[in-house]
Amino acid sequence: MSESSGKFSHIDAGGQANMVDVSDKSVTKREATAEGFLYVSDGVIQQISEAKIAKGDVFAVARIAGIQGAKRCSDLIPLCHPLALSKVDVNFDVQPEEKRIRATCYCKLSGKTGVEMEALTGVNVALLTLFDMCKAIDPTMHMEGVRVLEKKGGKTGHWNNSEVSNEVSNELSSEVSQQ
Repeated sequence: MSESSGKFSHIDAGGQANMVDVSDKSVTKREATAEGFLYVSDGVIQQISEAKIAKGDVFAVARIAGIQGAKRCSDLIPLCHPLALSKVDVNFDVQPEEKRIRATCYCKLSGKTGVEMEALTGVNVALLTLFDMCKAIDPTMHMEGVRVLEKKGGKTGHWNNSEVSNEVSNELSSEVSQQ
């Protein structure tokens, strides 16, 4: 739903699914960051830390997969516009005390529509790739907490997920500014 109008943006007046017409929107710089978590066993964390996963460098493969996922979002989500992304960045943080791996995906472009769906798709594809590469060690892994952390640009301007602490937001801004 669009918070400003209280209506679903992808439903037309007749109640039918509809791709939003963005032809009259202005081109602006748009950015979005999403995150998600893969909960794993101690064995997965140990083997990743020791680079012993049989399928190879899990983070290199999952990073490329996440980037490709973000670029192919409109092929997967029927009403998303195909976008010419200018930047996609996928990162991982092994958090052994929580028995999880955090993935983030940052997407950026100059365009007429936002990149939240691309960031979310990038995170999901990266996590699914990690799952695929580690399932022989731990078939009970699960994904949780996939969400948009922050978006910038467009008519709504800068938006932060209210559940995200300033510390996480500052950390993400720092990561992006170093690129």
